[in-house]
Amino acid sequence: MAKDIASGVKAIEVEAERILADARAKANDILLRARDEARQILAAELPMDEVKASCQEITRRAREEADAELARLEKKASEISADAGKKVDRLADLIVSIVTGAKSA
Repeated sequence: MAKDIASGVKAIEVEAERILADARAKANDILLRARDEARQILAAELPMDEVKASCQEITRRAREEADAELARLEKKASEISADAGKKVDRLADLIVSIVTGAKSA
């Protein structure tokens, strides 16, 4: 039973790590797309002040989007971890009650 609990907690931790890795990958992808867009704007024949302002705005929006996505997924990972802790506590209580004879398996 303890082995099942440990494997369940490990699976939850792996899922949380995967979610964070996905969030980081999305954030990096957003920033790469913003850089590409900024390069395209710089390559175009536009007044430099307008180009710089546009690049800064694109980069700002990309960072905000990446930060928001990362925060959302970190919260989700935290919720998964918290839920795992609650499940472990419930299983521990069940095991104690079975061992003490308060409840039968």
